[in-house]
Amino acid sequence: MSTDTPAGSGDAFTPEEIAELQSRVDELERDLADLRAETADGPKKMVIVATKGTLDMAYPPLILASTAAAFGYDVTVFHTFWGLEILHEENSKDLKLSAVGNPNMPVPNAIAALPGMDRMTTRMMRNKIADNDVASIDELIEISLESGVDLQACQMTIDLLGYDEADFYDGVTTGVGAASAFQEMVEADIQLLV
Repeated sequence: MSTDTPAGSGDAFTPEEIAELQSRVDELERDLADLRAETADGPKKMVIVATKGTLDMAYPPLILASTAAAFGYDVTVFHTFWGLEILHEENSKDLKLSAVGNPNMPVPNAIAALPGMDRMTTRMMRNKIADNDVASIDELIEISLESGVDLQACQMTIDLLGYDEADFYDGVTTGVGAASAFQEMVEADIQLLV
């Protein structure tokens, strides 16, 4: 007798075993229908909060957002404090990379603190980005917006830094506050702080 054969006489299932199996199949079908209904409400949602405005920290939220959008996620990136620099059309072209305090930087802190080192490390990183055909910040913003990513600029930070809504890339959502960002995070499947 194989291991697939039910205990009992012969190779046939008893009426009780058949009823039990049918009950289990019905239960699994209901569970599957419930799972399908839960995911049928629309695409999964991801919210990223971007708080840093250095060259190396501009890439993670934009790459994650555009990638998630490519996989069908509804994506919002809320930019606040220095993260707002990423969306500032003029300032985003001149983001810097700090040589000090980065343990992975191939420059000791004593040397990194010298005048001009931030400029040098920024240039090194920009060259590395260009040499490896990595998209620019402008290109990633364009890709994100074209993919339907909602790039949001924190209104309180806009006011704090004295910026104007016209300073940001076309398509950036302005007038958004922490309460709106919080509500989006509550509704999201994935929340990230970068």
